[in-house]
Amino acid sequence: MAEEEMVNTERAQQPGGLSVVATATDGIRVLTLTGEIDHHTGDTLRQALDTVAPPRPRVVVDLRGITFMDSSGINIFLAAHRALSEAGGWLRLAGPTDSVLRTLQIVGVDAVIDCRETLRHALNA
Repeated sequence: MAEEEMVNTERAQQPGGLSVVATATDGIRVLTLTGEIDHHTGDTLRQALDTVAPPRPRVVVDLRGITFMDSSGINIFLAAHRALSEAGGWLRLAGPTDSVLRTLQIVGVDAVIDCRETLRHALNA
């Protein structure tokens, strides 16, 4: 797999909160997030996850740049996981910071959505 081979770069920026950079690697849509996920920025994340995808869509969300996430993010990820699974695809979360990982663990999202320590692990799983 060539991680350097990325195409279809899209960028979305919401002032005061969340940046999303979308790329594709080996047919996997990679969303790299920076900032905070909360009720003010949730629509940006929802729109990035809600794309017309090929059959069996595969999405990895790189969380290394997320400093805060509340229940809005959890609900968005659960809805995306459900939609992608129903389409025969999957969602993986990669590289959550300690505080974000703790939030995911407290509510049990890490038991529902595949969470990987690094982006490389998420792409190669």
